[in-house]
Amino acid sequence: MSVEPIPSWPGELVDLGEQRVHVRSTPPGPTETAVYVHGLAGSATNWTDLMGELSDVVTGHAIDLPGAGYSPEPPGRDYSIDAHARAVATLIERVSTAPVHLFGNSLGGAVSVRVAATRPDLVRSLILISPALPDLLPRYGPARVALSAVPGLGEWAFERLRVLPAERRLNATLGMCYADLGRVHPERLREAVEELRRRDGLEYAGAALINSARGIVAEYFRRGAESLWSQAAQVEAPTLVIHGRHDRLVNPRMAARAGRTFPHVRLVLLHDAGHVAQMELPGTVAREARRLIGEASSISIGETSPFSVGE
Repeated sequence: MSVEPIPSWPGELVDLGEQRVHVRSTPPGPTETAVYVHGLAGSATNWTDLMGELSDVVTGHAIDLPGAGYSPEPPGRDYSIDAHARAVATLIERVSTAPVHLFGNSLGGAVSVRVAATRPDLVRSLILISPALPDLLPRYGPARVALSAVPGLGEWAFERLRVLPAERRLNATLGMCYADLGRVHPERLREAVEELRRRDGLEYAGAALINSARGIVAEYFRRGAESLWSQAAQVEAPTLVIHGRHDRLVNPRMAARAGRTFPHVRLVLLHDAGHVAQMELPGTVAREARRLIGEASSISIGETSPFSVGE
């Protein structure tokens, strides 16, 4: 890896009314707008390379969800999917006067589905990368997330882990998220270690992580029209769902259910990617996203998008 990665995009705190969130943005220029929503324990920097790949076709805004990255705690310490979705919807209204191309990875995918279903006026297309939608047979990683919902256990585990060196914790996390750790550039690793050490010094870091995890678990038990899978069936925007075959956190077999559920969907299975394909293979993800962004302006609601599985 001789080519140095691009720097993180500049960020600022954006006032959403009841709260402020930190947002990283690419330079203005393109008329189309994209909003990017990261996963659990992630931040806006999870989208740096993909935002660069797409900066000629969309003006991108990547949010640090409340309590994550450089965003302060949310009001009432509400880390539910509903609260995150409200923050994302309000941000969209702040950064664009037209519907946006909404990207979500993992937890951010679940949040983005709720936004697209409940505020269709805000979403022109929906791009989901390993979305954390409820799975009755979760893999090892999600099972560990579920344990964090047990009162006291999540807090105990967080404190136990925090005494370990940041490098060790980060390598374990990346090992769960990447199919090939050799794709992690040393500079990206250095940046991530530095950020983890900064987060260790924040009083609310543990609560933000644990309660966001509990927010995901709560969705597994939601039933009826407000469940995430029911809402997926209500999404009007053309949708792209990308899964990595080597995903250790979200089973790629969930793509089949996505194909049966989202009304206007195209599926892509990446045979050499893990849970964070936008970080591991940003060029590949950008190519697929460009295709959907281009199609979104010509596809009318009610017209079925082609269903396919590709590499």
